[in-house]
Amino acid sequence: MSNASQRHPERRARVIINTDAKNEADDQFAIVHALLTPSFDIRGVIPAHFGDRRSSRSMEESREEVDLLLDLMGWQGKVLVADGAPAAMPDEVTPVPSPGAELIVNEALRDDPRPLHVAFYGPLTDMASALLMEPRIQERDIRVVWIGGGPWPAGGREFNLSNDIPAANAVFRSSLEVWQIPSPVYRRMTVSYAELEEKVAPCGRLGRYLVDQLIEWNARRHDGPMEYRSLGDSPAVGVMMYPDCGNWEMRPAPEFTADMHYVHPGRNREIRVYESVDARFILEDFFAKLRRFAPPAPSP
Repeated sequence: MSNASQRHPERRARVIINTDAKNEADDQFAIVHALLTPSFDIRGVIPAHFGDRRSSRSMEESREEVDLLLDLMGWQGKVLVADGAPAAMPDEVTPVPSPGAELIVNEALRDDPRPLHVAFYGPLTDMASALLMEPRIQERDIRVVWIGGGPWPAGGREFNLSNDIPAANAVFRSSLEVWQIPSPVYRRMTVSYAELEEKVAPCGRLGRYLVDQLIEWNARRHDGPMEYRSLGDSPAVGVMMYPDCGNWEMRPAPEFTADMHYVHPGRNREIRVYESVDARFILEDFFAKLRRFAPPAPSP
């Protein structure tokens, strides 16, 4: 932990991470990055579902991946993990209760002057469920940081949104503060295999695992040569560390059609929509924190 965070622990940002960790290969990097950020007071990690197209037990697989990362870090029992909903909401007014949603409610209602950041690397199921379970949290200082949604202003198919459109509508129609990082922005968080092999893989068992699982995922999902990956969930960590690490505009919150296009009714409160993020700042910060946590062995 940095000296500044040690001197002023009350200034650390309250953060909950909600992650569909086993969906792809980039959540893992953003989870570790958040856990290693000394200016964050991590209040818990919520494993999330990622639909049923790839697995009938997607939330459970996310939980297993979170547990594996904590094991590789040697942090078993150090971080609260609360399971999220096993599936999407059936409609926009019916929550799916879970320990994860209860964690959000409890932290939101806690007597703490600091804003609560809830970062979603996947669907918004647990945020919408928490809101419907306890509407009073709309009155609290909560920042919903969401990696999701298609290009503005039209929208279109996007994976995180596709896994719970009703939840997204419930959140976007609420009075909660939302910071949206849509697909054209998060897809630009690109790293190459060479960079990962040089800067991440030498960092102990954790670094080796992060790189290997990413390369293996690409090999399963893509044909032909490939040597890059977008670490698309990492911007959520960056904007919580430094909200102006990208360009953003305040825009009236849209709503979403069944085919994931935006509708702009003009009646919802404004949300923050990021148009870009500083990939260099975010990636280099992660590389530096990982190397401090698990220094590479000296070269022979």
